[in-house]
Amino acid sequence: MNMLIEENGLQDQIVCDSAGTYGGHAGELADRRMRKHATKRGINLTSRSRQIRPSDLNEFDYIIAMDSSNYNNILRLVTDKAQVRKIVKMTDYCSRFDYNEVPDPYYGGSKGFELVLDLLEDACQGFLDKLKEELN
Repeated sequence: MNMLIEENGLQDQIVCDSAGTYGGHAGELADRRMRKHATKRGINLTSRSRQIRPSDLNEFDYIIAMDSSNYNNILRLVTDKAQVRKIVKMTDYCSRFDYNEVPDPYYGGSKGFELVLDLLEDACQGFLDKLKEELN
């Protein structure tokens, strides 16, 4: 997403961060297989994982979950109705794929990682298009 934001010259208007609902990998890079597949597409995954904080629900305009489990875990952090409206699924923004959630790639071999990247590229573009409309 950050790559798309920069390509569109919107880095001064859009802040994108990433966090997971599980904190057991905090401080680690993305899985080496995901980094390998992303690099083939010109995507450099350098961020370190962190666990979502309750304050994120106030700090960010959107909280995007990859799957239903994460969506439900994020809902447990909610303290008011306004926060609930911020939580969406990544696949809500796909235009080329019909998935209800981003599948876990870790047991699907190379094809699993490629599918996840396909879904994320599609959804990130769709989400960026939505943000661009909101900025205008």
